[in-house]
Amino acid sequence: MNADTLLSYQWGQMAPEFIILGVAALLSLLDLFLPKSYNRRSLAWIALVGILIAVLSLIGLFDSKTASILHDTFRLDSFGKAFKLILLIGAACVIVLAESYDPREGFKKYRGEFYYLFLTGLLGAMVMTSSGDLITLFVGLELLSVSSYILAGMRKKHAGSNEAAIKYVINGGISTAITLFGMSYLYGLTGTTNLMEMKDVMTAQAASGQYMYLYGLAFFMVLVGLSFKLASAPFHMWAPDVYQGSPTPVTAFLSVVSKTAGFVILLRILLTLFLTMPGDESQTFSFLETHSIYISCLAGISIIAGNVIALRQRNIKRMFAYSSIAHAGYILVAISALGYFTFDAVWFYLMAYLLMNLGAFAVIQLITDASNSEDIADFAGLYRRSPLLAAGFAVFILSLAGIPGTAGFIGKLNIFMNALMTDPGHFVLASIMIGGTVISYFYYFGIMTQMFFRPAATTEKIKVPAGIGTVVVIALAGTILFGVAPNTALDFLHHNFGSFNDFLK
Repeated sequence: MNADTLLSYQWGQMAPEFIILGVAALLSLLDLFLPKSYNRRSLAWIALVGILIAVLSLIGLFDSKTASILHDTFRLDSFGKAFKLILLIGAACVIVLAESYDPREGFKKYRGEFYYLFLTGLLGAMVMTSSGDLITLFVGLELLSVSSYILAGMRKKHAGSNEAAIKYVINGGISTAITLFGMSYLYGLTGTTNLMEMKDVMTAQAASGQYMYLYGLAFFMVLVGLSFKLASAPFHMWAPDVYQGSPTPVTAFLSVVSKTAGFVILLRILLTLFLTMPGDESQTFSFLETHSIYISCLAGISIIAGNVIALRQRNIKRMFAYSSIAHAGYILVAISALGYFTFDAVWFYLMAYLLMNLGAFAVIQLITDASNSEDIADFAGLYRRSPLLAAGFAVFILSLAGIPGTAGFIGKLNIFMNALMTDPGHFVLASIMIGGTVISYFYYFGIMTQMFFRPAATTEKIKVPAGIGTVVVIALAGTILFGVAPNTALDFLHHNFGSFNDFLK
């Protein structure tokens, strides 16, 4: 590739990625050369400014037409723009939480490393959203995964953090191997790694029927491998321990940014390759429609297992890990249904989940740092110690539970309606969603019982740091706004990203 070819590319399409890469490189150099006595907490603001500049550059690309560079390995389409926005907003909130994070041991010394490793993981997630090739998809996935492994074990002298890191690495390695095995079949059968070229070859080959079983194996292996990344049952075994042992900002990062990236790569691969591919010799249904039963099973098992096992948890972060498994099941319902509003439903739910989950983790971080414990009993009497904080936490819990008037309710309603509007309707999945939501009331409302109806162990008032207060206010405003006026988000989505018509072009 000569210089003229390099200069001919529209590098401005990658402006958000270049900004994040530059800030991550800057922070790594600052952390390396600054004296050890320097308080690296202030580096968080450099990371935050970089993320905000990346958001502004992304907004500037909203009106640009769909473009691809580097031989279609990087695609800037409406899908990439919409989900990058979620990733960047979530990352900005996590950085603010990390600035306020102050455990009693094992983090201060490595605070500088946290910021640039976090941005590196964010960069990997952003690359995945715009990848048009299996190679760039995998590079982005591993960039995110390796950074996450290190972040999970950031508290190097904390036994729980060490356990979280080793379990995450082992399970992550297994999932990577399974995913690569499936991708190798796809490459071997099509002779290309480009998703659009691969789609055309697969559609032509599937018409003869002789490759159907091999494509079925590839589909199954990719789905299983990525299910580890999503922490969907029965491939969720790593999530509770990793969520519990990781530093709280890392747990928030895994539950929002990493999970969003997992659904991005799942949608990119499955919908691009298998949506238009015939599923049988009659070519009546697509391959994805014929085999959506596997996604439906993952969705149903995740909803049931996540909500039922969460009932017995006493550790607040472990409870939210199982809650996260259940919410992954809800989103898988939308993907399995493949209705008219699948993209809208998934995007809105991930945005709502970002707001309510980050708001909840902001409160969890504040309480667990102060008490040096993660037991649910530590939230007893929170209403008396900090009425506003308890009220905000209650709104986040109500939204996670899917109570009307919150963004969480609208998100579940969109997925529920999307499942019923297909022909035939996914009535079993819709019933499981309702049953799982009812079960979740027991453990969600158990936290509220502690906050409002249990006596506090101490009457000491809680001082809310500015960073945590900011995240709580932003998350609270978004949760209520999108619950009361959901068209605010949906109109923004349709106005700027249309109906994702350029996804397969």
